[in-house]
Amino acid sequence: MLGFNGEDFIPFLVFSIPIIAIVGGITAGIVKTLGRQRLIELAQQERITAIQRGIDPSKLPPMPSLGLDEDDLIGMSGPERDRRRAQGLLIGGIIVTAASVGMIVFFSLITTEQHNVWAVGLIPGAVGVALLLCAWIVQPKGMMPPGSGPGARVG
Repeated sequence: MLGFNGEDFIPFLVFSIPIIAIVGGITAGIVKTLGRQRLIELAQQERITAIQRGIDPSKLPPMPSLGLDEDDLIGMSGPERDRRRAQGLLIGGIIVTAASVGMIVFFSLITTEQHNVWAVGLIPGAVGVALLLCAWIVQPKGMMPPGSGPGARVG
């Protein structure tokens, strides 16, 4: 009779997490794109119906765009766009660095025959540090940190 061995399950678990994350990310992108496409179709139908009823097309609201989220940054000023980009890199860097520290701790606590398994966490750790460095480089110089400056609450 075959018995369940926990050590045989760990490699499966380690490789299934990134696969699930990739498939989930692709699925979320497809759902988002389909949702935006449906929004465009509904707006076009509404526009056609309004024109058929004799409403002036110039008085209708503008059509929503199918553009990417980066298009939202186009209308922003340079420093604001750079601040938003730096904030995104900072958040990504903190998350990836924390995940790598978690991996290092997890793999160092597992008792295995291989003693340097914890080193696997160094790869995402380097990526996280690189993202934090990029956030520092991209951040507009001379910018006040959030919550400081005129009108900031004290205490």
